[in-house]
Amino acid sequence: MSALELTGTYPPVSSEDDAAEAVQLLFEHKLPALLVVDRDGQPYAIVPGSQPMERLVPEYALGDPILVAVIDDRHLNKVPGGLAGRAVAEWQSRRRFRPPTAGPNTSVIHITALKSRTHTLPVAVVERDGGHTRQAGAVPAARLTQRLVGGT
Repeated sequence: MSALELTGTYPPVSSEDDAAEAVQLLFEHKLPALLVVDRDGQPYAIVPGSQPMERLVPEYALGDPILVAVIDDRHLNKVPGGLAGRAVAEWQSRRRFRPPTAGPNTSVIHITALKSRTHTLPVAVVERDGGHTRQAGAVPAARLTQRLVGGT
């Protein structure tokens, strides 16, 4: 089975997309991470689901466990406003995680080794046509695991 055959529904987001809409993809599709593509549609970054959460909660609260214990959840209704009008690139970490990439004919064992080495969730599958590269899909961990344990 090839990488292209393993690709699942894994909607990419652009670094210029609306941050609030991108975060909605995380929970609507139950994604462990966002796969960010650049203007040309090439894999650019992986944003683990925990990164947007870190950006939504005030920094002073993240660093002080005692303060967190006394703040109640009534303030959570202000959280989505922190994303309003912002692009994905504005809240993704400065330390960017480049997604691992594989060609469409890459084998299951090769993808497994790549995921094991890089500790990333999706592997972007890219197709090259001359000098142009485009994302053809992504291999999510669940699909790869299913294939490895004998599923189809």
